[in-house]
Amino acid sequence: MNFFNRQKTRTPAETVKSLKDNILRLDQSAAGEGRKRINEEVSRLLASTKNSLLGEGESEPSPDVIAQIANEVYAQDLLSLMVIHLGKFDFEARKDVCHIYNTLLRRQLGTRSPTVDIIATRPDIIFNTLKGYANADIALNTGMILKEMLRYEPLARILLYSEQFYTFPNYIENTTFGISTDAFACMKETLTRHKPMVAQYLDANYDRFFNMYTTLILSANYVTKRQSLKLLGEILLDRANYSIMTRYIASEANLKMMMNFLRDKSRNIQFEAFHVFKVFVANPNKPAQIAAILRRNKDKLLVFLKEFHNDKDDEQFNDEKQFLIAQSELQ
Repeated sequence: MNFFNRQKTRTPAETVKSLKDNILRLDQSAAGEGRKRINEEVSRLLASTKNSLLGEGESEPSPDVIAQIANEVYAQDLLSLMVIHLGKFDFEARKDVCHIYNTLLRRQLGTRSPTVDIIATRPDIIFNTLKGYANADIALNTGMILKEMLRYEPLARILLYSEQFYTFPNYIENTTFGISTDAFACMKETLTRHKPMVAQYLDANYDRFFNMYTTLILSANYVTKRQSLKLLGEILLDRANYSIMTRYIASEANLKMMMNFLRDKSRNIQFEAFHVFKVFVANPNKPAQIAAILRRNKDKLLVFLKEFHNDKDDEQFNDEKQFLIAQSELQ
């Protein structure tokens, strides 16, 4: 009897086509047994697609099979549909979407990355992935996909130069701890991985970026404040951002903000602020207004620095502190 019930084996491309059809059916179906069956089929098809991309058992995936799947995913617009409908999928199916995305993003043909090229023509895919942070059920899944996208400069550039980039503070400040931490990690990746491109962006968008970023530095949330100060130090001290650093340390408001953080009740906040403050003091070409502030506060600064984190067993920090003390005495 099995002979009569045997189903035709789908090709990988047919599996992808069926996946699209079922995702659209899932979107149109009402709750109930019918929707449950469609959801199970979506999960099965996603698992099958993932397994074909990764290779069955211990066998290596076939390049021809990967090409078939990739071309059908592009043709069926599944890169967009999987993100848009991710919240309707089962838990394991969401993880399979991440595997599919990551495998396709890393696929190369010679020097080309076809999936990156496709997404670069569809910025909405990047922006919808970022918006996943607004949905607690899928935030960490979309965060994983977004991190993989940001490894590629064309996609990181699209996000960095977009209006949507400025939504990061909302996801960092107004979500749960896990989502906030993940969103901050993605923002950091956007600002640090592709250094020359980021330096150009910061130079062209200095005021708008730092107006946004200062809200994170001044956050009432301890973790956000500490992470933001630490990242600020990394950005300013990166050689690619030299011109950005010189602009930042020419600001009286920025200097006063760091001096206030040095007196924060949290020793960790003080320590992160120190790594920004030291750049103001070490600058051999201080603007007159910066030099005047440091000169007016010279005596207090010397007393403060000589007692600052004396119990810290960090040779580089102690050397830098002694250098600042010497520089302050010369003011």
